[in-house]
Amino acid sequence: MPRLAWSLHAYQLIEPDEQLDLFACREVRLHLVARQLELGGFADRTLCGGLLPANPRWCELDKATLRDKRLCPGCRTTLQARRRGDRPLWPER
Repeated sequence: MPRLAWSLHAYQLIEPDEQLDLFACREVRLHLVARQLELGGFADRTLCGGLLPANPRWCELDKATLRDKRLCPGCRTTLQARRRGDRPLWPER
């Protein structure tokens, strides 16, 4: 299967479960996470900077998901910025 140059395969999708995590997103949103850990980054954060849920439900990312209305706007914006080669929009600590 051919991959795009910026590769959707580099990211995974987190689906919310029936009980939302108190320390992560409190809305029913789909969040994106980088599949590979990055040096100097946080492994426990979504692309928008939110904390990962305690027991995330991981899914593959596909083109159709990028059009899903439940996709977190912050994750979408950060993914688009990375696609252009820009730095993350949320501050790295």
